[in-house]
Order: sequence, then structure tokens, then C-alpha cells
Amino acid sequence: MSSEPLPALRLLSALGQSVWIDFLSRESIRGGHLQRLLDDDSVVGATSNPSIFQKAMASGDAYEQQLRELDDDLPIKDVFWALAEQDIRDACDLFRPIFDAGDGRDGFVSLEVDPGLAYDTLATFREAIRIHEAVDKPNLMVKIPATKPGLAAIEDVIAKGKSINVTLIFSLQRYEHVAESYIRGLERLVAEGGDPAKVFSVASFFVSRIDTEADKRLDEIGGHDELKGKLAVANARLAYERYKAMFAGPRWEYLASKGATPQRVLWASTSVKNPDYPDTMYVEDLIGPDTVNTMPEETIEAYQDHGRPRPRLESELDQARKLLGDLADVGVDYKDVTDTLERKGVEKFAGAFAELLQSLEQKRSSFLAA
Repeated sequence: MSSEPLPALRLLSALGQSVWIDFLSRESIRGGHLQRLLDDDSVVGATSNPSIFQKAMASGDAYEQQLRELDDDLPIKDVFWALAEQDIRDACDLFRPIFDAGDGRDGFVSLEVDPGLAYDTLATFREAIRIHEAVDKPNLMVKIPATKPGLAAIEDVIAKGKSINVTLIFSLQRYEHVAESYIRGLERLVAEGGDPAKVFSVASFFVSRIDTEADKRLDEIGGHDELKGKLAVANARLAYERYKAMFAGPRWEYLASKGATPQRVLWASTSVKNPDYPDTMYVEDLIGPDTVNTMPEETIEAYQDHGRPRPRLESELDQARKLLGDLADVGVDYKDVTDTLERKGVEKFAGAFAELLQSLEQKRSSFLAA
């Protein structure tokens, strides 16, 4: 008798891709929903960001008890960190068995530094170290944006032996700088007698936003519909090619001999923004070994329903390179697209953080007035 076929997400795991969820809330952690995703949908990690926390904290009463317990005079930003760090600690405990059972690939939970610090190297470094110390879990990754000032902070935090999720990566050139920052940080750590086997990192490429921006520009130019909806996947495939080159050769082999692990590429922003595109295209086309895909819950459900797992990440590389040239020929400037997306990404997270603090202040004020 033949065995039942594996669910689609379990097949992704068998192909070397880890599924992390792009969603986190106190209700999901404590109410058993996140545990179900671990058990049923092969989810092996979680990420958060200001937008995610804004949605989680702005509605419902899951945070009410802790809000009431905190000092009434505590600055509202400190209130947020108290709430967020408790959620992250609880989520880290939930994923800890996965982390302990593996080789440092999975079981991580990510918490982002204050997005208002994205262009301040020293403040970002200090905040990342503070978060690591406050949460105090080995399976925490602190998220640092891949801005130019962020690159130096990434290197410095890695050199201190702390795990990092580098976020808001859009361009291939910036990805190479991110990987270089990780490698230099490990080299400094080893030179100072530290243990690189305890340090882990992912480089998070934001995927769907690239197509959204490129398609908008193609619409403004007019025509060229054959080029739409293709840049994001092409960009990710070329990034994976560079990942394999960066983590090879004598320089990396020396670090690997000391126990260092490669900084895996992670596909973020994988929900489809254009309803005309297949709802699983940013999963289906980006399956490959030693990668992570962070999915919102609706994408997980869609892929479980009609996913067709097969390694496709290293296919059509010549077409991917040609696409960049074709877009340039019709007037779509790749560098300007990625620079614009980085700037907008920082602005979006900073805006979400400000709204979150405002909503928390309103909640606290209503408690105090009651």
C-alpha cells in the first residue's frame, strides 16, 4: 500500500527550504494557534516587524493585563518594548525545541530594532545589543535594516557574537555588502577568540514589492506587458547565485572550519500584491536548498491547498540576467527601483511604529481614566 503524499509545506522542507511565518501576536502564541502552525503546517520560525505588532496590539485585549501592570509613568516606547519582548520570549520558548533539535538553521524568532534608527549606525548597534540582552534567548534574531549605516552595525553586532536577521534588502549589490558584513563580523569574532558556531543570520530579500514598483513604472511608460511580474523572481534567483559564490572558497572555508554557518537568504514579502498573479508565485518559483520563505498565513493556506513543490530557484538564470537588461532598455532603472523601495520600506516601518505607539498611548490613557 502506498503512503499518503506529504503536504506541500513538508515537501518544501524536504527540498531544503524552511517555512517561517510572517505573523506574530500574543493571542496566537498563548491561544495555541501558533503551535498548530508548527504541528500542521511545518512552520519552523517566525518574524515580526512594526507593522505586525501594530496589527497585534491595536485590537483586542490580549495586552491589557500587562499594560495595567506597567508603571503609569513609563515612556510609551518603553511600554512597547516591554510588551514586544514578552511576546518574543514566549515565542522563542515555543520554537526552542526546533532550535535545540537542529543545527542552528531554524527555531528562530525575529524582533526588529526601532526603525527610526535605520540611518544611525551606533544607535542601531546599541539597540540590537540591548534587545538581545533583554530577551536573552539563544534563538532570537534581531532585525537590522540593510541601509548603508546598518551595514556597519550588522558587522559590529555579529562580531559581538549575536544573531541577526538583516531586513529590507532589495538590490543585488546591497546583498553582497550584507553578506560581506556578516563574514567580516565573523572574522573579527574568531580573531577575538569567540565561537562562530553560536552565531546565525539570514539575509531577508523583500520580494513582491519589487514587482509592484517595477510594474508601476512599466505602466507609466506604457506597453511592455511581457516584462511585468518578472523582476522580483529574477532578482531573487540572481541573489541566490551570489549567495552560493559568497559562501564558498578559502575565506569562507576557514570560517566554516571554526563552526560558522552561512547566512541563508530569506524570501520576505511573499504575499502577492497583484490579484492577477498566481497567489503562490513567490513560493513556487523560489524553492531551493538552504533558503527560508516567510509567509503570511493566507499564503501558507494557499500553498497547502495547491502548491506544487519542485526546485526552481536555480532555473532560468540566463533569462533573469537578460530581464535586467530588457527593463533598462525600456527605461526602468533597476538601481532607482531598489533605492526607492529601501527608502519607502524604512518610512513604512517608521510610520507603523509611530502609529503603534500612538494607539498604545490611547489604550493606556483609557485605562488610567477608567
